[in-house]
Amino acid sequence: MVVTRTAEATATDQPRRWGRMGSRISRVADVRADSSPAGAGVPPSSMREVRVETVPLQRLAQFLEPDRVTVLESTAAAARTALEGRVVWNVNATASGGGVAEMLTTLLAYSRGAGVDARWLVLDGNPRFFRITKRIHNLLHGSPGDGGPLGQAERDEYEAVLASNLETLNAWVKPGDIVLLHDPQTAALAAGLRTSGAHVVWRCHVGRDVTNQSTDLAWDFLRPYVSDADASIFSRPAYVPEWLEGHRTRIIPPSLDPFSTKNIPLAPADVTATLRRAGLVDLPAGLGSLTFSRRDGSLGSVRSHGNLLVAGEVVPADARVVLQVSRWDRLKDMAGVLTSFATHLATLPDDAHLVLVGPDVLGVSDDPEGAEVLFECVDLWKALAPEVRARVHLVSLPMDDEGENAHLVNALQSYASVVVQKSLVEGFGLTVTEPMWKGRPVVASAVGGIQDQVVDGESGLLLRDPTDLAGFADLIASLLNDDDLARRLGGGAQERVRAEYLGDRHLIQYAELFAELLRG
Repeated sequence: MVVTRTAEATATDQPRRWGRMGSRISRVADVRADSSPAGAGVPPSSMREVRVETVPLQRLAQFLEPDRVTVLESTAAAARTALEGRVVWNVNATASGGGVAEMLTTLLAYSRGAGVDARWLVLDGNPRFFRITKRIHNLLHGSPGDGGPLGQAERDEYEAVLASNLETLNAWVKPGDIVLLHDPQTAALAAGLRTSGAHVVWRCHVGRDVTNQSTDLAWDFLRPYVSDADASIFSRPAYVPEWLEGHRTRIIPPSLDPFSTKNIPLAPADVTATLRRAGLVDLPAGLGSLTFSRRDGSLGSVRSHGNLLVAGEVVPADARVVLQVSRWDRLKDMAGVLTSFATHLATLPDDAHLVLVGPDVLGVSDDPEGAEVLFECVDLWKALAPEVRARVHLVSLPMDDEGENAHLVNALQSYASVVVQKSLVEGFGLTVTEPMWKGRPVVASAVGGIQDQVVDGESGLLLRDPTDLAGFADLIASLLNDDDLARRLGGGAQERVRAEYLGDRHLIQYAELFAELLRG
């Protein structure tokens, strides 16, 4: 389980709860409408430490060949020696909601299990800061986003917020420690941390294969800060800006934990019980378990939810589900998925239903765009003909219990007939890795790290043009109409993840980079 605390106190806020769907929609609408600027001045930082429980490194061994186990164990032993007396700090913008937070939960748990003192801090920012960093995020993907500026006023706000966070960090980080900064929200911390004697690595989880004016604008903003880091990590070679070439850079793709609540195998009866209890699929009562295990070993139970469906009715028991799970982010193109499905129903089997799933937008602190994207999708759904609307379902999953959230995603991905990810651009795409590990057939855009994961025709189907709505529907139909193809691609997907995207490779690459930094 992930537990957060501020630097001043360990108390946590009580989770928000809503009753019926109507009040939930109203509350989210209030957030979308709130565009007021941040107050004058920057208050002292209240960074949070995220406590992650220790997990034995040996647990991964059952999925690895003997030679991989040997390499992992020898690397862990060398890392314990090299890092003795030091802390490896990770700093990012949110403790939940997104692939970065999920990976940190996993990697820190295994690092601690290997005897390395690895810790996680979440920076403190205001709404204006997160609007600026979301703008940078979109620009790095080549999209203008909200079209706002990145001028001196934005730079001043960005630096002021991170200067406040740096004061807190410098009270915790010791000379000789390693600090791994994640994504644009943290880049301006590099110089101050190095001045204090820390070794600093900046990791960028986003990028675009071909640069444009938007990416150039983002890199112009970030370059003074990123250049101060001792090293940088990217998920793909194409994401490295030219001015960093020759500097110490590493290519380290993300990874998946097969034992996390989101990825551990579920019995079919447990999937049925979970989706029925959560109010998502109209399945018959059975003997399946509603219990799930959290990271710390504690047990939770799926709650009865009456308000997870933001639009649409409960999915019929006889429906075959086409599923996309992602953040409510324009670059994930939930609206395009909905439009493709709705306008090409004639090419799809009559029992196909679309389920679009994202997080509760009030539970993702660093993404002010989420509520807007969700409501754009709701508006599209309302405009559909009644018979089409009946086959489209929008789901917002609760974020107040991360274990339950992950368990619900696991159940949905395990239940789906086809999982899709029609991103317009993508840094890596763990929302593709996850269903691949579960042996589900996937249809995904050939962008970013997705095209590294999916071998077209072997471990999934790739959509070459992510704006091709007709082609997208045709690929989905090919899987729904050919059970043998779906099974073959699902099996190939699982083996692809086993070979390339489990945590041992990720941890070894980190250990090798840290050892190089300490050698100077």
